[in-house]
Amino acid sequence: MSLRRDDLMNGLYIWQDTELFCFGIDAVLLAHYPVLRRGDRVLDLGTGFAPIPLILSAEAEKRKLLSQIHITGLEIQERPVHLARRSVAENGLADRIEIVKGDIKEAGSLFAPASFSLITCNPPYLPEGSGLLSEQHERAVARTELLCSLEDVVRAAGRLLKMSGRFAVIHRPERLPELFMLMKEYALEPKRMRLVCPRASEAPTMVLVEGVRGGRPSLKVGPSLVVYGEGQEYTQEIREIYSR
Repeated sequence: MSLRRDDLMNGLYIWQDTELFCFGIDAVLLAHYPVLRRGDRVLDLGTGFAPIPLILSAEAEKRKLLSQIHITGLEIQERPVHLARRSVAENGLADRIEIVKGDIKEAGSLFAPASFSLITCNPPYLPEGSGLLSEQHERAVARTELLCSLEDVVRAAGRLLKMSGRFAVIHRPERLPELFMLMKEYALEPKRMRLVCPRASEAPTMVLVEGVRGGRPSLKVGPSLVVYGEGQEYTQEIREIYSR
């Protein structure tokens, strides 16, 4: 194990194993996409080292909602579970964040139906068979659908969300048709979408989507989120997201 403690720049820090994988900008963008509400019960599917629960908790604290929400992270791999629990405990958030070891495909039996008001997921982007065969197993699981498919994720969200609950996900634009089809199948109506472009002149490489369980058809497409300006400098909007 090659452990590293990273400062989240919001009063919290996170333990990661750099031999496995480390969270990236997609997790940060997803954590800031949904709007937390008073009384939210949140589930982060495939939480890894728990960056999304930690960032959400900091956002809740900023809005004076932390005492009124509860966040659960579900993760199947042992080492990330161990480090996620360590981060939660050392940040003093054990009463607000729970890390559960389990399989997304079995989430329907791990949690009561319709028991969450917000579900987030930063799933593997690549279909099974797309990853490098020589890649380390844990890293391959984070990148490729070896242990769960996109349908497994959407099915779990559809089962576990309350009526009018929100499902927030980040994925690749080329898989939008599949994502929207699955969301419709499991009664998650796409309501908001935002494309993420590396630069203003380049095609999008990620897309943020939020759906509502049982919502009426009406999709709002926001302006593209541009990551870099000139050179390798973050744009003002990205800097503002990180400053939060």
